[in-house]
Amino acid sequence: MFRRQRGTPATIVPYPDGPLIIRGDFELRTPDGEPIDPGRETIALCRCGRSAVKPFCDGTHKKINFRA
Repeated sequence: MFRRQRGTPATIVPYPDGPLIIRGDFELRTPDGEPIDPGRETIALCRCGRSAVKPFCDGTHKKINFRA
């Protein structure tokens, strides 16, 4: 399991027509409350709904011309 440094406030940046970029100290969980190990300190979360690796972004938004 990835270990991140604690204490760095989380920031969430929505990229235009792309993913949500999350950096810092955060916890990612399933709808049932189970933790998801992101494997890194910075992640990109899918907003288009078409990623093959949900909840993470895989770049599909570019292929389908997603607009937010």
